[in-house]
Amino acid sequence: MTRRFTRAELESFRDATVPDLVAPGVRLLFVGINPGLWTAATQTHFAHPVNRFYPALHAAGIVERRIDPAAGMTDEDRAHLLARGIGISNVVHRATARADELSKAELVEGGRRLQALVRSLRPAVVAVAGITAYRAAFGLPKATAGRQPADHAAWGDAQVWVVPNPSGLNAHETVASLAAAYAEPARAAGVI
Repeated sequence: MTRRFTRAELESFRDATVPDLVAPGVRLLFVGINPGLWTAATQTHFAHPVNRFYPALHAAGIVERRIDPAAGMTDEDRAHLLARGIGISNVVHRATARADELSKAELVEGGRRLQALVRSLRPAVVAVAGITAYRAAFGLPKATAGRQPADHAAWGDAQVWVVPNPSGLNAHETVASLAAAYAEPARAAGVI
């Protein structure tokens, strides 16, 4: 059941953090821009009720069961993701109402932190959800969606992909188009 929050309740989670959902053996690391206030309130990545992340994962066959994180992800949901070799992180860990509230310096610093995490975890594939944030965080203003050129010094042996952001604010994407985009890096990681 979807939990309800007042605007004041959500605002109280501004600048809160949500820990990475990772474990040894992660093959596919999905990376959001930063947690939204709903995500911070529930301590669950991509948790806003209109976010299409989990429906897209299910439609692509990346997860084998429906996950409804809007009230907070269950321990079983987290275990299912990790057992499938899927992890979740963010470029910036600070929660905001909108990603455009982040400074370029925060994105660049978050990008460095993310690359260190990837070199440590050694996933086969990293899928960053959001081209604009990717460009800003990694100083690549001409980057396009899809698989990125290899940069072993920064990312180790991981393939890096840029995929569409599943936020409801990204209105031109659908669950089906997101599923198709997420399936590509999932296949590359051997998850599907």
